[in-house]
Amino acid sequence: MNVVAADTRTPDDVDAAFQSLVRQQIDVMIVLQTSMLLTERRRIATLAAATRILAIYGYREHVDDGGLVSYGVDLHECFRRSAYFVDKILNGTVPGDLPVEFPTKLELVINLRTAKALGLAIPPTLLARAEEVIE
Repeated sequence: MNVVAADTRTPDDVDAAFQSLVRQQIDVMIVLQTSMLLTERRRIATLAAATRILAIYGYREHVDDGGLVSYGVDLHECFRRSAYFVDKILNGTVPGDLPVEFPTKLELVINLRTAKALGLAIPPTLLARAEEVIE
């Protein structure tokens, strides 16, 4: 296995990153969890499908918009939980007195439409473990 990086600091870098990955003949990519890549999720899913690069994402929103598979935290739940901390701080709790939390539940989401378009058969055992399967 060879690991390569495709640097994307701005949305303008996404196309060039895919061109670089195609030139390097990669088969699979992991899309990191950044707000910029989340914002560009539809374009990334479209480019991944067009270049036939299998992609795994950290946020389910990518899969909702055509990505193949995600495994990560539920952003909506994280935002809901942050409201708890905002409430505590606004009601006088010193931020340093609040515990640091990390989400403990990770969810697996699979887009079968994308898998079918790529000619992939997802094993039934993996489908059974998914929190959600998009058909």
